[in-house]
Amino acid sequence: MAEDDATARELAKPYGLWVRAIRTGQGAIPHPTPEEADAHVWSEADRELVADRVDTQFAGSPETVAERLRVLQRVTGADELLVTTITHGHADRVRSYELLAEAWHGRRAPGAKS
Repeated sequence: MAEDDATARELAKPYGLWVRAIRTGQGAIPHPTPEEADAHVWSEADRELVADRVDTQFAGSPETVAERLRVLQRVTGADELLVTTITHGHADRVRSYELLAEAWHGRRAPGAKS
């Protein structure tokens, strides 16, 4: 998650490459940067290998992700949701949790972008 959908998609881009490494037996490599993900040449087999993970991730603005989580909670009847942000940069992960907490509770931090 990031301030807007486009930034969140950029930060989420390396996830597929990371999943690919695990599923091809390479192991859990250090999480790639968006630039490393851009440099990877994807085969159709690669895309199929990670599609189930990439297609089900929630990446977007705080409002987008909070709404998708509310829908998930409603349709599953879950009384608890566990959220994991996987990004290359630690600060991006921390910010993701801050943004989600603010959106989930219906408030924005003072000075936060709309």
